[in-house]
Amino acid sequence: MTKGNLIVNVYVNNIATPIKGATVNISDGINSINLNTNESGQTNVIELDAPDIKYTLEPQNEVRPFNVYNITVYKEGLGITTIIGTQIYAGILSIQDVFLSTTPGEAGRQTIVITPPTIWENSIPKMEEKVKTTIEDGKVLPRVIIPEYIIVHDGIPTDNHAPNYYVSFPDYIKNVACSEIYPTWPEETLKANVHAIVSFTLNRVYTEWYFSKGYNFTITSSPSYDQKYTYNRNIFDTISNIVDEIFIKYLKFPGRSFPFFAQYSDGINVVREGWLSQWGSKTLGDQGYNALQIVRHYYGETIELAEAEIVPGLPTSFPGYNLTIGACGEEVQLMQNALNKIRGSYPALPLIPNANGIFDTNTEEAVKKFQSVFSLPVTGIVNFATWYRISAIFVAVSDMLKGIFE
Repeated sequence: MTKGNLIVNVYVNNIATPIKGATVNISDGINSINLNTNESGQTNVIELDAPDIKYTLEPQNEVRPFNVYNITVYKEGLGITTIIGTQIYAGILSIQDVFLSTTPGEAGRQTIVITPPTIWENSIPKMEEKVKTTIEDGKVLPRVIIPEYIIVHDGIPTDNHAPNYYVSFPDYIKNVACSEIYPTWPEETLKANVHAIVSFTLNRVYTEWYFSKGYNFTITSSPSYDQKYTYNRNIFDTISNIVDEIFIKYLKFPGRSFPFFAQYSDGINVVREGWLSQWGSKTLGDQGYNALQIVRHYYGETIELAEAEIVPGLPTSFPGYNLTIGACGEEVQLMQNALNKIRGSYPALPLIPNANGIFDTNTEEAVKKFQSVFSLPVTGIVNFATWYRISAIFVAVSDMLKGIFE
């Protein structure tokens, strides 16, 4: 049988508190293995059986194209968390975050079930909404922004008992993409689907669709009304890396600033004119179409990509160019001080002893370790994806944004 890979990250409550020495049991129902977490709260990467990749490349429902594993994590003095249904695909690194309660033992036990992606399930018909070409009625934001958090209602809009989850914008996009499509598809296909997911989400944000109707959330987890979100599901490296690179890019029409309401379906069980077909986008990717060509195939030749503003965690946005050996200036110093602050929670990161705004070999080593810990491509170069991941982790480990130069 072919193999996929899994890494488990263990925290207390949030990513600011990784847990060293937690026991991680991984089981397929027959065999199991125990691993321990290191000082960054991570297990080693482990190889696990997975079905042949071919089952993800054509529409079929005879053979499940991924294996599922159950993961139970515990440490003395903390709660016990079990994840049921972590999905493993051939040739893909699966990243499973696990959060332990501060309530010890059985009293702090929680069980989370990860459901299959919609592309494997019979696709659930969406509540079709008319695509507006202008914004006429309703409350809208003054500009298109990437919010720090999306408030996800884990149910249909009228379910008053469903919980609301605060999810960072990039993490929400990753979760939806992993809950909707296969991570083995061509890179340009994955990008096209991410563009659609980002644009759909930002349309909900920009129009304040649910807030304007009296609800207290941004979007639902229901694929019938919005997009499928699966609480605490595992994420795949192929999708994660793409989202990190393009999460600020959305679809719009010329002369209009607001994000296009980019609807989509599987294209097999549910077909809608003017919607992106997920399986169709895979076929176009196989044929060599790039992401923009794919979205134009479904949404029209005039659709274009725009960049939203970001609500930043660091006091300045990405400078617009990569930071590497020899770079110098305020942006370098901001990044150096942020990494040193993150090191308080992640001691595996080497200290940058002279955070003076000059990108030296010590800085490069700290960047490489950061990239390794947070499952980014390990280059030692601070590109867009690394900059904003540093920003997100810095926010998580800081109670406030001041004091970065201290």
